[in-house]
Amino acid sequence: MTDRSESDTVAFEVRNGIAWVKFNRPEKRNSMSPKLNRRMMEVLDALEYRDDVGVLVLTGEGTSWTAGMDLKEYFRETEAQGLGGTRKAQRESYGWWRRLRWYQKPTIAMVNGWCFGGGYGPLFGCDLAFAADEATFGLSEINWGILPGGGASKVATELMPFRKAMYHALMGENIDGRTAAEWGLVNESHPAAALEARVTEVATILLAKNPIALKATKDAIRRVREMTYDNAEDYLIRAQEAANSFDNEGRKEGIRQFIDDKSYKPGLGAYDRSKQTV
Repeated sequence: MTDRSESDTVAFEVRNGIAWVKFNRPEKRNSMSPKLNRRMMEVLDALEYRDDVGVLVLTGEGTSWTAGMDLKEYFRETEAQGLGGTRKAQRESYGWWRRLRWYQKPTIAMVNGWCFGGGYGPLFGCDLAFAADEATFGLSEINWGILPGGGASKVATELMPFRKAMYHALMGENIDGRTAAEWGLVNESHPAAALEARVTEVATILLAKNPIALKATKDAIRRVREMTYDNAEDYLIRAQEAANSFDNEGRKEGIRQFIDDKSYKPGLGAYDRSKQTV
């Protein structure tokens, strides 16, 4: 199958509070076409505020996560439409990557196979990332005469030490999942057969935590990285006040279970949200 409908370029299902979203162009190594980018934004929209979704996992159908941008459909065909076509394609792709960075629910990249070039955009957009040992990561742009654009160079320098990022971008050599974990591109690497179980375990732990606190924490970690200490301190004070205004009862319940019930220890897990009355 080589000519998928737009709606068929992304697949998803919800199981036990986890939305499993898949790049679904395995015959093209899940490369991102304009159709896929438009559909992915629709899927993110549909899942973001569903009550039965607490965590979103982004993975790929088949043996790839995503091989990056579709060279024919994203580059050649949109460039043939002139600057307007190029800008439209960029808005559609960068838009959903940006959306992932500030998504309402925690997001996890489950990199099951190839992750190349433009794939670094959604990789960075996800809050956590886990890879198969057998996965392959690469910034191959230098090999065909361009720079790693679309945010890929920024992602490399954000996630990896400077020397690793420079080597990765200049050499155009691929690395496996284990090396990606060592260099900081992903949190952990596991054998492919164990990858989904580990991601499910992490997602289940997140599901037990206060969703207001999760969203506030996600945003705080991303925002304060670019702030001075004093600015970050001020931002975090205001962010905590804002979070309390949304769910102060949750905060009170956690403290009550720790101080009064002595049924919960903050360093050893989440408080029992089922006992929260409001």
